[in-house]
Order: sequence, then structure tokens, then C-alpha cells
Amino acid sequence: MKLISLFVLVFFVVGMIACGGPKPPVEGTPEATLVTIPEWYSAPPQDPNYLFAANTANSRDMQLAVDKAKQQARTDLASQLEVKVKGLTTSFTEEVGMGEDSEILSQFTEVSKAVVSTTMNGTRVNKQEIIIDQGIYRAYVLMELPLGAANVAMMQQIKNQQNLYTRFRATQAFDELEQEVEKYEQFKKDQGMIR
Repeated sequence: MKLISLFVLVFFVVGMIACGGPKPPVEGTPEATLVTIPEWYSAPPQDPNYLFAANTANSRDMQLAVDKAKQQARTDLASQLEVKVKGLTTSFTEEVGMGEDSEILSQFTEVSKAVVSTTMNGTRVNKQEIIIDQGIYRAYVLMELPLGAANVAMMQQIKNQQNLYTRFRATQAFDELEQEVEKYEQFKKDQGMIR
């Protein structure tokens, strides 16, 4: 009888262990979302000839989710090329009271703002995945920008700025020349050299 009881107990324990394994995540929970994240989203590829940016967005409309993710990824690419950052840091410390009854009050504030403004040619989707969870579409997008195209665009921008600056300087020099001629003409009138 003891042998049968021991056998039943072992069978029961083995059954509990087998049934008590890890359960799959419940749909809609953060754990389920983490399981569906593409590997390339967490670790975008590295390539000396390309810039990559991965982003995600969600919407009830599938195309809107994709468009939002692509736009954010393009913004990330642009910030890799050029970003203007403004920052403000303030620190304030004050001691109130005297001696042992004094208190030191301090405040630290840090604010920053990043602005991206650049023209990019050649961005394209490298990878894209769409999942649906409880009626909401989530799009994962990996955008790429060939550095060759970015370099060509940057060189063109530099040339355009140089041309613009050269035209400005030429105009400025011409204006200075006209002013000098007018001064000389006025000098000649003042001297009675011309009437």
C-alpha cells in the first residue's frame, strides 16, 4: 500500500512539474509585445556605407502606423546627419537660517531642445514588420540612407552655399565700389573740379 501511495505521489509531483512550465504571454500584455519585437529593431545593422534608423508606431489604421514609423525613422536619420541642440542648465543653492538650524535648499533644472532640418535623398525602407494586437496595428520599420547619396547631397549643399556667398560678396563689393565712386564725385564737386 505504501508503494502504491509513493507511486501516486511521484506521479502527481511529476505531473505538476510538467504542467507548471512557463506559460506563453497573454496577448496585449507588455511581455507579449516584447516577444514580437524584430531583432533588427533592437539592434539595427551597422554598415560603413549606410546609416540606419529603426522606429515603431501604432494606429488603428495600418498605413498610418507604417507612415508614422517611417517618418520618425527619417527624423532619426536626419538627426544622425545634422542636429542643432540648444540647452539650458540652471542651478540654484540657498542656505536659510543660521548655525545648526540652517537648511540648504537647492534646485537643478536642465532643459534641451533638438531641431533637425536637412534634406535627405535616397532614404528607403530596408525592413518592415506589422503586427496586430487587439485591433491596433504596430509597424516596425528599418530605414536606410546610403552614405554615398548623403555625401553627394551635402557636397551640393556646400556648393550652393558657396555660390550664394560668392554672389553676396560680389554684390557687397559692387555696393562698396559705388559708394567710393560717389564719395570721389562729391569730393571733386567740393574741390570745384567739376560743376
